[in-house]
Amino acid sequence: MNPLDPPSLSLRPIGYVRTASRAKFDAPSQPKHDASEVNFLELLPDQQFELALQDLASFDRIWILWWFDRNTQWRPRVMPPRGPAVRRGVFATRSPHRPNPLGLTCVSLISVEGRTLKVGPLDLMDGTPIFDIKPYLRTVDAHPDSSLGWLEEIEQAAQQPPPFRIELSPIADRQLAWLRENWNVDFTERAFVILERDPSPHRTRRVLQMDTNRYRIACGAWRMFFRVENDVVIVEEVDKGYSDETLQSHIGDEMLDRDAQIAFALWKSSLGG
Repeated sequence: MNPLDPPSLSLRPIGYVRTASRAKFDAPSQPKHDASEVNFLELLPDQQFELALQDLASFDRIWILWWFDRNTQWRPRVMPPRGPAVRRGVFATRSPHRPNPLGLTCVSLISVEGRTLKVGPLDLMDGTPIFDIKPYLRTVDAHPDSSLGWLEEIEQAAQQPPPFRIELSPIADRQLAWLRENWNVDFTERAFVILERDPSPHRTRRVLQMDTNRYRIACGAWRMFFRVENDVVIVEEVDKGYSDETLQSHIGDEMLDRDAQIAFALWKSSLGG
C-alpha cells in the first residue's frame, strides 16, 4: 500500500429514491422548483430510521446526500450540459463524473410517513442510493448575493425567453402521438427545453450533427432528428435508440422501453417508414 494513498471509507445507503425518472435524460440538471412533481425517499427497514426522522416534518426543505451510482469513472475536466461546449474543472461544476461521485440536492419536503419521505421535484433517477438527509436552514444555507462564477452569464440568459421555438413535421407529430397514446412514452418536454435554448451540437446534451443541417438528440432510449431554420427547430422524425439486433438479444433483460421500441419499429414498417 502506498503510504501517500488516503484510506478508503465505507458507506452504506440508508434508502433509495422512487421517482418516474428511469433514464439520465429524464432527470433535469437541477430540480424544477415550480413543478407539481411528487417523488419519494424510501428508507430501509429495521434500522430505527423512523426515530431518526422525528421532528423533520416541521421543515419545508431538506438536503439529500446521494450517490451517482450509474457512473464508473471520473474526469478532471468535464463539459457541463448548460452553456457552450467548453470544458470546466470538475470541482467548478455539479457533474456526476467526480473522484467520489457524491451528489447533493435541496428538495421540498411535503410529508413524512413512517420510513417514507414525500418530496417535490428531484434531479435524481429512480433507485438512486441515499446516504444522508439534513434539514435546510435558510439562516445559514442561503447566500443569494454569492457569485455564480462562470454560470453568471448562463443564468442571466436563462431568465430570457428561449431564442428558438419548436415545430413538428407531420411525420414527427404522428410518431410522437402514437408513442404517447399506445405506450405512454413522451420524452418531448425535456428535449424541447434543451433545443429551445441551444440546438447546436454538444456532447453532454447529446446533440450530434449527422449531415448538413440535420441533427440528432438522444432522448434516453429514443432519438429525435431535426433541422434548424433561423430561430425555428423543426423536428423531422423520431426513432428508437437501439438496433433490432440489440433489442432481440436482450429478451428478459431490463432494457428501457424495449417492448415499445419493438412495437414502434413494426408500426413504422407497416406504414412503409
